[in-house]
Amino acid sequence: MSSRGMVWSGSVLAVLAIAAVAGAYLIYPDFFHPPTVTTTVAIRAPVSEAIYGTGTVEPERWAKVVPVQRRRLVELCRCEGQAVKAGQVLGRQDDAEERSALHQLEINNEQLERDLNRALRDRDKSEATKTEYEQRSTQFEESKSRINAQKVRLDALVLRAPLDGMVLRRDGEVGEIVGPTDVLFWVGPPAPMQVVAEINEEEITRIAVGQKAFLRSEAFSTQALRATVSQITPKGDPTRKTFRVYLLLPRDTPLRIGMTVEVNIIYREKTAAIVVPNEAVSGNAVQVVSNGKVERVPVTVGIRGSRNVEIIGNVPKDTTVLSPSRADLADGTRVRVENVNVPAKPAPEPAVDATPDPSPIPSSTPGPGPGASPGPSAALDRNSATVVTSSVDADNAVISSAISAHVDSVVNDARRNVGKYSATR
Repeated sequence: MSSRGMVWSGSVLAVLAIAAVAGAYLIYPDFFHPPTVTTTVAIRAPVSEAIYGTGTVEPERWAKVVPVQRRRLVELCRCEGQAVKAGQVLGRQDDAEERSALHQLEINNEQLERDLNRALRDRDKSEATKTEYEQRSTQFEESKSRINAQKVRLDALVLRAPLDGMVLRRDGEVGEIVGPTDVLFWVGPPAPMQVVAEINEEEITRIAVGQKAFLRSEAFSTQALRATVSQITPKGDPTRKTFRVYLLLPRDTPLRIGMTVEVNIIYREKTAAIVVPNEAVSGNAVQVVSNGKVERVPVTVGIRGSRNVEIIGNVPKDTTVLSPSRADLADGTRVRVENVNVPAKPAPEPAVDATPDPSPIPSSTPGPGPGASPGPSAALDRNSATVVTSSVDADNAVISSAISAHVDSVVNDARRNVGKYSATR
């Protein structure tokens, strides 16, 4: 073959090779330029699920002192924070009118008593005197009953402590006119205290006596406070669609009566679970990256939230998974990892007891103070799963997760309502 023929043949082969490569690039672009993906790492961490609510700190036993009648105050004790006994006088209302009426009744009663004594001496003289005696006796008894009733009215104008305890608060001033709608005193033992929380009716079936709860108060924003569910009101509020839940506070709690708190009741816990971001799960499966290729692995979703989710399946810890998932990538597709978001692993600590705390920590028991963290826990509430990376942040994660879930729920409800109202116009 001539030199010219060899050059021509070589050129043809080169063109064919280039065409083959170009065709392969068009048909199999992922082989030459694999798609870029972002990934995360599945980690093992303790998880828990929390129910969110709001509540108020109250004494376990207390009562309001309210006037029975609408009158002017003439006396009111300066006794906030002082111990009182049941029946002790705390204040008085103007009783001049009642005392005047009582005085008139007593004068009339004295006259009726004299008439009765005279009729008693003459009772046996005739049938008429006997009848007169009986009438005088009846009138005298009626007069005594009216006097007793008037004394009860007078006593109702005296404000007394309803039980032994402390005057927790006093309202009103001497000279003011107050009535049955005005609370003048709150009286009760200052301890033990409890939180009275409102829980949505769709979540109340998950609450049980003995479950532990974490609280957050604006007054103690850096502390995670503990409580224990002690009672659930059998009947809910059909208007507000909530149930009342009582949570007993430990005696060493820094919370004060009347404070408002955010409540997170832990109703399910696991000492260890595999956790990935919520967007990594699609169709009950995750996409695992192994040797640069994508593989779809079926999983069962455990505790699901708006950010993270617990997965159960053949996905061990430290497995690299796509986040977010890519439905357009088939199994075996080569990918190029842009970045791997590796969550910080929790410090090695003893396992958390998954059973609810049956009672609050007594004040005499040595241990951490009220603001101390009760132990490592990664919180995943019903709307927001959060991976906790250290025991210091465990309680705060429970609370912040539930708060985030609550906000998401409010926003979603608002969006639904806007759409509903727009459609009716």
